Amino acid sequence: MRKIDTIKRSKSAVRTAKRAKPSASNANSILRDADQFLMPTYKRQPMVFTHGRGCYVYDSRGKKYLDFLGGIAVNALGHAHPRIVRVIRREAARAIHLSNLFHNCYQGPLARKLAEWSGLDRVFFSNSGAEAIEGALKLARLYGRTSADAPGAAAPKHRILALENSFHGRTFGAVSVTATEKYRLPFAPLVPGVKFVRFNDVADLESQFDDTVCAILLETIQGEGGIYPVSEDFWNRARALATENGALLIADEIQCGLGRTGRYFAYQKFSSNPDVVVLAKPLAGGLPLGAILTSEAVAQRVSPGLHGSTFGGGPLACATALEFLSVIEDERLLENIRARSTELREGLAALAGKFSFIREIRGEGLMIGIELSIDGAPFVSQAMLKGLLINCTHDFTLRLLPPFLVTRAQVRQFLRLLEQLFVNTPQKAAVLEPAKSAPPSHAALAAAR
Repeated sequence: MRKIDTIKRSKSAVRTAKRAKPSASNANSILRDADQFLMPTYKRQPMVFTHGRGCYVYDSRGKKYLDFLGGIAVNALGHAHPRIVRVIRREAARAIHLSNLFHNCYQGPLARKLAEWSGLDRVFFSNSGAEAIEGALKLARLYGRTSADAPGAAAPKHRILALENSFHGRTFGAVSVTATEKYRLPFAPLVPGVKFVRFNDVADLESQFDDTVCAILLETIQGEGGIYPVSEDFWNRARALATENGALLIADEIQCGLGRTGRYFAYQKFSSNPDVVVLAKPLAGGLPLGAILTSEAVAQRVSPGLHGSTFGGGPLACATALEFLSVIEDERLLENIRARSTELREGLAALAGKFSFIREIRGEGLMIGIELSIDGAPFVSQAMLKGLLINCTHDFTLRLLPPFLVTRAQVRQFLRLLEQLFVNTPQKAAVLEPAKSAPPSHAALAAAR
């Protein structure tokens, strides 16, 4: 009976969304307001999405799109999942916000669940991934400081290593540890004490790591940088060097964590844990919520007043996040992720045999990059015309981030649509080609821009 009620409520929510959608004339008015009043920070498509259901979204004209972008890895349960909708409705009627001066019903249980999934001990909740990165950087500097260090002065152990080709967010500290120059240069000078290590280059890591380093920060799989997984050799050496030098290994799993790779966390394919993990994107099923997970040793350096958040960890977001994690477990979505990933990669390998401009297929689980030898941006626009949402990052890589509940039939639909896009593409390489199996250099990215 409960399942029937849930289905009825979900259908009611979809009907309400459809009734509320703007007409074509209203959509034009919305676009005019956006053009006049919003800051020009995004290159948005000239269309208005009104609602979604499962792995599909709909625009103001009623056109249906297969969503293989997932809100850039946020909509891991697709759109309007009945259990997520139910919890949001329930909690919105109880308490949307309660100050962090008090406990709420869901922060503690959510922290416990994340600790169980991750193998770490303590959790701090933030609003977003970028805010979680900022907090992790503060933790790194705090961890590197000793009682002998003068307050207000740079501690001897203050340097932070990050990786080339990285992306960690757009706030000031996050940009400071993001290597890509187009995100950094307009805001220089940035936070001092940050150096970049060549991606997966163990020798370069060793040459830059010493006892002045308080942390090494890395994405377990680089997302914005083009879907590049960190190698086992590099991870193991980073872990060893951090331990030997009393520094922190910080894993940015904002995009690749919480099931995306077919594991709870992408780092769990390795034999050792990081000291700190940062999360966000899918954590609260589309509501804004980030988290910093730490070992007990790191958490013991924190005392009341050293960090905080007004909105982080509110009851509505935490209740929804708990339900999100429960859905992954109850619906055995990690198994679905692994199965659909295999089908996707097999299908993409078949396409690579037909189209010479497909250079490489990378990634894990449902985080896949298709590297091309020609510009990828036109495929994104053409895909939308065919009712498919994908993304291109770093000019040449088509990025796929479908919901965890994507079906075998939807994978086949995606592969058919992608092949239709590729069929009309000239079989020739671009003048500027990215290097296979390695992140593009700064010089290559600058030339591409």
